[in-house]
Amino acid sequence: MRVLNMPLRRWLTLAAVAAASAGAAAQPDYPAKAVRIIAPFPAGSGPDANAREIAAELTRILGQTFFVENRPGASNIIGTEVAAKAPADGYSLYIGTTSSLSVVPHLYAKLPFNAEKDFAPVSLLGVLNTGLVATPGVQAKDARELIAALKARPDSVAVGTAGIGSYSHLSAVWFNNAAGVKTSLVPYNSNSPYTDLLAGQVQLMFDGLPAAASHIRAGKLKLLAITGKERHPSFPDVPTFAEAGLPGYAPIAWQGILAPAGTPKDVLEKLSAAMQKACQSPELAKKWRDYGGELRCNTPAEFTAFIDADRAMWGKVIREAKVRLD
Repeated sequence: MRVLNMPLRRWLTLAAVAAASAGAAAQPDYPAKAVRIIAPFPAGSGPDANAREIAAELTRILGQTFFVENRPGASNIIGTEVAAKAPADGYSLYIGTTSSLSVVPHLYAKLPFNAEKDFAPVSLLGVLNTGLVATPGVQAKDARELIAALKARPDSVAVGTAGIGSYSHLSAVWFNNAAGVKTSLVPYNSNSPYTDLLAGQVQLMFDGLPAAASHIRAGKLKLLAITGKERHPSFPDVPTFAEAGLPGYAPIAWQGILAPAGTPKDVLEKLSAAMQKACQSPELAKKWRDYGGELRCNTPAEFTAFIDADRAMWGKVIREAKVRLD
């Protein structure tokens, strides 16, 4: 019986191996059905709008429906876990951000996903420069003058943040340490600080510019400095932080498309090529540029290197700030 059963066992083993590798096999007809993009932020938010715009572009380019599925909550952890555990077949994608993949992994000792191992980067979508936004009542005309004023009078201004460990909070802590100044940090948790910023209850905020751009152009807020190696074309009169004497201060908020680890290589490459074609859209590029950003797509290898460098940078900032959320 053993001799007779050996071929059957071997056949079953080969069949099992073939079935296990089927998910990683080439898929020349991809995509053959609708593709969901899991977004760890709420519908109607700025990142959600960006996700829906790129979904529409991918639908146009690849001829199948790409749609956004919002899974918000718990500092982006809920949606990120869903994406990490999704089938690696190319039909579940994920729009990752600075917060979810570069910042959050350094804030918690235990997470239900591994930011480095559970995802296969597809392409960066774009980057948003961080601005130092102030109320008109702040006398400083730029960051250099603000730093001088804060050294003379520590804690003389209040900085609104979206809560401890948020991008805006960590950007403010990084600024304080880099400039050698003290500000009063006011966490707003789930509430937006912009209402109080516009009312003058807090005087400063560090943030990506989509939420502030219209208020800046209307004169309700002013922009004292912006990250980037050179001045941004949408705000040519605003100096960079490097011009203010802080060349190493470089927080940027990025968004990009990833897939669960194990997704077939040819699928990743096809998606990346489609993303790069989408980045040629003048309309999409203008939207990102208007609010202080840059539409920037790349290859899986380039995106992987980008995330690794960004995660290491934020890890250093968070360790030096001694911020933990567990």
